Amino acid sequence: MGLRFCSLGSGSEGNALIVESGGCVAMLDCGFGIAETERRLARAGLQPGHLTALVVTHEHSDHLGGVARFARKHRLPVWLTQGTARFVDPQSIPAESLRIIDPAVPFAIGGIEVRPFKVPHDAAEPVQFVFSDGDARLGVMTDTGTLTAQIEEALTGCEALVLECNHDLDMLMAGPYPDRLKKRVAGKFGHLDNLTSASLLRNIDCTRLEHIVAAHLSKTNNRPMLAREALAGALRCAPDWIGVAGQEAGFAWRSI
Repeated sequence: MGLRFCSLGSGSEGNALIVESGGCVAMLDCGFGIAETERRLARAGLQPGHLTALVVTHEHSDHLGGVARFARKHRLPVWLTQGTARFVDPQSIPAESLRIIDPAVPFAIGGIEVRPFKVPHDAAEPVQFVFSDGDARLGVMTDTGTLTAQIEEALTGCEALVLECNHDLDMLMAGPYPDRLKKRVAGKFGHLDNLTSASLLRNIDCTRLEHIVAAHLSKTNNRPMLAREALAGALRCAPDWIGVAGQEAGFAWRSI
């Protein structure tokens, strides 16, 4: 059947990722307005009518901000945890459109198997996901402060990974953010830095890995080449093999 994926944009200004398999098209998060989301979908060769469902990681505005309006306009079901659902205005999405998920229980959207897993982040009930067509697996993990055994178990053996490389720790600490924000970003419920994400790759089975994309990069506290070099060092590959998801361009379709 095959599985393909692309990003409409990744970063603090908005996030959305598309996963397609067997005619089912899921959008992970929607941090853009309706018109902007539609523009970015068109760039990927899609229309809103192609979408089957929305899946949400957590309530922060760069992930949830556009979900309600987009889902309401295009009559899409929304899959999310109970903790995240508390931040959705009950008037904005009909109750029958909400699908509450258990963070420990896999579910299916058409031909796509979806496995949520818990992550440490400063949100109510945040999760990330592994998507599969039954053969190949795509692991997506951003907005995570620290690594856990559960994260490693979920992401080991995937054919594709979209992995947070939010900041270079030295750049963050020497940069313009106030101390309180620096501590939040670098804290155990904040975001992963390049070297911590690289350490994940050393701890999991990457023998089947065909694609890896660094995502959710800070414009202020990171550079694409720093993320590439960190991940490439862990995988012992050329830095150019590492993809990067941009805030504006996201990344183009990849297939596994």
